[in-house]
Amino acid sequence: MLNIHNLSVSFGGTYLFEEVTFRLGAGDRVGLVGKNGAGKSTMLKIISRDMQPDTGSIATEKEVRIGFLRQDIDFVQGRTVLEEAYQAFEEIKQAEFKMDEINHQLATRTDYESAEYSELIEQLSDVTHHYEILGGYNYVGDTEKILLGLGFKREEFNNLTDTFSGGWRMRIELAKLLLQNNDILLLDEPTNHLDIESIIWLEGFLKSFPGVVVIISHDKMFLDNVTNRTIEISLGKIYDYNKPYSQYLVLRQEIREKQLATQKNQQKKIEETEKLIEKFRAKASKASMAQSLIKKLDKVERIEVDEDDNSVMSISFPVSVTPGRVVVEAEHVTKKYGDKTILKDISLLVERGSKIAFVGQNGQGKSTFVKAILNEFEYEGNIKLGHNVQVGYFAQNQAEYLDGEKTLLDTMTEAATDTNRSKVRDMLGAFLFRGDDVEKKVKVLSGGERNRLALCKLLLQPFNVLIMDEPTNHLDIKSKNVLKAALQQFEGTLLLVSHDRDFLQGMANIVYEFKDQKIKEYLGDINFFLEQRNVQNMREVEKKDVVVKETPKENKALSYEDQKKNKSLQNKLSKIESQIQQLETDIQKDDKALVENYEKLMQDASFFAAYEKKKKDLDQLLEDWENVQMELEAQ
Repeated sequence: MLNIHNLSVSFGGTYLFEEVTFRLGAGDRVGLVGKNGAGKSTMLKIISRDMQPDTGSIATEKEVRIGFLRQDIDFVQGRTVLEEAYQAFEEIKQAEFKMDEINHQLATRTDYESAEYSELIEQLSDVTHHYEILGGYNYVGDTEKILLGLGFKREEFNNLTDTFSGGWRMRIELAKLLLQNNDILLLDEPTNHLDIESIIWLEGFLKSFPGVVVIISHDKMFLDNVTNRTIEISLGKIYDYNKPYSQYLVLRQEIREKQLATQKNQQKKIEETEKLIEKFRAKASKASMAQSLIKKLDKVERIEVDEDDNSVMSISFPVSVTPGRVVVEAEHVTKKYGDKTILKDISLLVERGSKIAFVGQNGQGKSTFVKAILNEFEYEGNIKLGHNVQVGYFAQNQAEYLDGEKTLLDTMTEAATDTNRSKVRDMLGAFLFRGDDVEKKVKVLSGGERNRLALCKLLLQPFNVLIMDEPTNHLDIKSKNVLKAALQQFEGTLLLVSHDRDFLQGMANIVYEFKDQKIKEYLGDINFFLEQRNVQNMREVEKKDVVVKETPKENKALSYEDQKKNKSLQNKLSKIESQIQQLETDIQKDDKALVENYEKLMQDASFFAAYEKKKKDLDQLLEDWENVQMELEAQ
């Protein structure tokens, strides 16, 4: 489907990648991984033709359609969510406009017997047929289904896109991309602003997508659940294996260990040969043998070991001054947005040195409560900060507060104080911004690099209470591990909002779950919380309407009779689903016929009788499907 051959890209004389070659075929779901700044987003821009490589070529099959979810999204103001989503159907909208135009002419003209009138009818027939082939009678339903899957509510469909945050606008852009008939999907950090329900929905969509998917993500579980191939960009080279991410890591380590062992054996033989050469050189009678060995040695192809980029950030979070015993005291906090209550009567006491995790489904008030602590808006109730408390805050969209036109050095210098201004360059170096990197403008940085800069900037101000809202968004996996280690060493008070179980393990000694406007306290770490909730991972916690049973049934093998019954029910369910699909198609055709020949069909009583029967049959089948499904689940 797409071939990349000898691709090279360099910036300032340094190669991001050099002479890279690989092929993408139908069914490939590729995880494109690597450190922040390794060139992942650049690779997607080249594949999408947004950017030209220095050398190399990209060949695609004829008329291959490529959809690209970019990090930066720019919407036309004044459109609603639905109107923006409908932009995915450019051809359909053009056909719709043409049909309206022809219908208007047919309604206003009176020369029914003329050749021009007959020609208009033929044009309408052709355009209507083309409209049907494009999916014109399905696109409204498809759009609503995908918007609902990505977390939008029906009542939000007609809201202006301007009223949504950057994360929600990204969801609209993702919806447009999934609605288009693309052969290749390029997704740059698609899960960063999605809640867990939407991530699970997206996983299902991508696993059934028949074309090519290339995903940049630092979410290990998402990569493992969706991808079947991993391409890592590291130090200008790529490493390409037909394995999902976790399996790839194991495989690559095994290959590297074999390379090291083989290289060691080869080096030993080379050293032995070099000793012989030196020994033979000293004797005239052995000079020809020495020359022969030299030639043989020159022909040896030296074994190379895959390089690993082990450069990581150097972070520590120093405590400014020691605060009082109570650092945050919240009493009866309630927050409403219009008629919607987010938090209701929340009371909470945070003591010095606590390590607290806020967990729960998106939209349950975790970030809202954090912003209430920071006094970013008005709320009911009272929140008091303790004696000598100095708060450091890393917002979920922290990188958006950076000025894209400023350089990294200017960004840091302007935020520095007299005491640490001289240390700015050293601090940037500790966060892997070295040499000329500090003169780059913020706008050219990748998402992960911007997050690293925001973390670096955070350290310029004194604090003893650290509040971090989804700090791992955009960070590569090695950077996540470094950040985690630094937070574990932090001697102050930590409030951490996250849905990443791997990151939360070993981080908190108290967990607060936000749910249904309330909070519930768990006096233990994240594993204790999951045990208490009787679930295996954060994904299950954050699923909507999760049902936790106090005494789950043991998994017993089904008896032969139960297996027969199960198979019978499955067959019955499959048959009902097939009948539902056929009836829905028939009703859709009738709807179309009504639109095109309403007056004629109004006179046909048999048509309406059959039409109503199909609708009643469909209702009955849907009820039958639900009953069979419940019977299956009860087994």
